[in-house]
Amino acid sequence: MNTTTLRKDSTATGTPPPAAPEPGRTGGRSGAGRIVGQILLHTGLIALAAAILLPFAWMMTSSVKADNDVFTVPIQWIPKEFHWENFSQIWTDIPLLTYLNNSLFLSITITALQVLTGSFAAYGFAKMQFPGRDALFLGYIATIAVPWQAYMVPQYIIMEKLGLVNTHLSLILLQAFGAFGVFLMRQFYLTIPDEISEAARLDGLSEYGIWARMILPLSKPALASLALLTFVNTWNDYMGPFIYLTDNNLWTVQLGLRQFVGMYDTRYAMIMTGSVLSVLPILVIFLFGQRYFVRGIATSGIK
Repeated sequence: MNTTTLRKDSTATGTPPPAAPEPGRTGGRSGAGRIVGQILLHTGLIALAAAILLPFAWMMTSSVKADNDVFTVPIQWIPKEFHWENFSQIWTDIPLLTYLNNSLFLSITITALQVLTGSFAAYGFAKMQFPGRDALFLGYIATIAVPWQAYMVPQYIIMEKLGLVNTHLSLILLQAFGAFGVFLMRQFYLTIPDEISEAARLDGLSEYGIWARMILPLSKPALASLALLTFVNTWNDYMGPFIYLTDNNLWTVQLGLRQFVGMYDTRYAMIMTGSVLSVLPILVIFLFGQRYFVRGIATSGIK
């Protein structure tokens, strides 16, 4: 039925034809609402980002203040006098270079071992079939819910019996394996089709070869995410070095900054200066690995 027929029928019955909607009216309303929604969303995100960055901004400004000006009321966001010499003085007040080297050594070593062990164990849980696989994986992942304080003392006794207290090897052995890394990598491996592994087996590749030559090259986003998270956690770790390391030459940067806390006074400005310097390596690594990190987190939960 065309428009002419509708007009004839309406004329015959005496009923006026329905009015056509004004062009663009409905679309204009929806378009305006969409724009308002986007403005509100971006405003909320900007406010949230500003709230997250506020402590970092305070740390940056406090790093160039005098000790007496750090906790002034009200807060002085812009110091009256900039003490740029804090960034040169801290290198002579404490052996900061030694602490940074120790933190870098532990972070790189533990990150490499966690990526290796986590990806290898995750391959077995995701791509291999053996009795009790799911139950074993569930039990292994359940250890994430157990707080570290519950088994902190038994771990220390074991390290002491082995003679590894006050060595970097104790921290490396305790943190070289992680259930979270296995979980993260397994979730990503589930997104890789099983046909790739089956075709590689038909071609004669062993399970080690499939993992190294087929699965790992496809898992760069997940590997980058695990590496970044492990590096940040190890770099920021305070309790581990505090418990196991007593030699000043073995301390990490997080432990070394404790020297500015005295019995009668605390050099807060130097603590902020050291904190700024300790954040810079993490910031650089995150900026370079941000693209892989976001992809790895976004795809690890998709089957």
